[in-house]
Amino acid sequence: QVQLVESGGGLVQAGGSLRLSCAASGRTLTDYTMAWFRQAPGKERAFVAAIRWNDGITYYADSVKGRFTISGDNAKNTVYLQMNTLKPEDTAVYYCAGDSHWYGRSWPIIRVMNYWGKGTLVTVSS
Repeated sequence: QVQLVESGGGLVQAGGSLRLSCAASGRTLTDYTMAWFRQAPGKERAFVAAIRWNDGITYYADSVKGRFTISGDNAKNTVYLQMNTLKPEDTAVYYCAGDSHWYGRSWPIIRVMNYWGKGTLVTVSS
């Protein structure tokens, strides 16, 4: 069993930056895939970014490519989401998730993962 706890959300102006963290406990993340999803008010949860822990391969939603970076720290068993050039449409609750599978080009349609955090709210003001 993996427990995930997100932190780092908050209020930021458009064009600003935030870094989200997701601390994992219960087991190490080796052989896992970690991902970030987000859910905006009135919308369904959507994929943001994923990283395959053992080799660092990443995948991004088109809407965040070039602005967001997902990374991991083995020593801290933590995954990060660095968000730059934030836009008001990035406003959402951001969720950390873990799974044993890597979905490749199917990531944008993935909605189910083995483990989920409770989320952290990011609000981008215009």
